[in-house]
Amino acid sequence: MTVVEVTDATFPAVVLESELPVLVDYWAEWCSPCKQLAPIIDELADEFDGQIRFVRLDTGSNPLTPADHRVMGLPTLQIFHHGTLVSSFKGSKNKAVIIKALRAVL
Repeated sequence: MTVVEVTDATFPAVVLESELPVLVDYWAEWCSPCKQLAPIIDELADEFDGQIRFVRLDTGSNPLTPADHRVMGLPTLQIFHHGTLVSSFKGSKNKAVIIKALRAVL
């Protein structure tokens, strides 16, 4: 499964109304750690295909959603389930840490 780009406008429908748990990758073009994390998120999207939805939100173009969800630094990963934030990570994390959080919502 591919990682879907979301915007401030599409975030509520794609993330908050999703039947599946959703991992949101908040990133920005200038953020080097975000770029290092991106391939891991892409791999996880394939590994958890059909179980968890993976989305990316460019914080430079979409400032409202990060502000609404208290994203204070990049990269930030948040996991939502049935519209509720269940897990949040600030800073680059390794694949094992992210997998553990994803399995906790399944």
